Amino acid sequence: MPDTTPPSLTSLTTYLLSKVGKRARGLLAERLAAQGLRLWHLATLAALADFGPHAQRDLAGRLAIHASDMAKLLDELAGRDLLTRDRDPGDRRRVLVAITPAGRALLSDLTDQAASVQDTVLDPLTAEERTVLHGLLLRLYGGR
Repeated sequence: MPDTTPPSLTSLTTYLLSKVGKRARGLLAERLAAQGLRLWHLATLAALADFGPHAQRDLAGRLAIHASDMAKLLDELAGRDLLTRDRDPGDRRRVLVAITPAGRALLSDLTDQAASVQDTVLDPLTAEERTVLHGLLLRLYGGR
């Protein structure tokens, strides 16, 4: 079947970015769902691994997740022993969240799976083209 996408759409870089992004997100979401996880679970574990323990409120702010949604995500991850939540000894009103060794191990596996999805999506590109694309996307991302 010939491509039925109107050329006026494929001439728009933003349209192409959205379509490629949707495909990549869908493939990654499928992989995560097979393990009972969502993209926000991955983002939460990655933030804790990359930036260290956080106050629950600060973690919600970093990831731009509503506080009630963050509480639910943390409940789900803590229920799988992927993170800990403890009262801050300096301020008992604050809850400190930290990734556990099991969380780090799972994050490593999920990162490998994300890299596999990335390889699938970027398969038509050479290694050099992937590097250039990544650099350009970082510039666009940074220019939000």
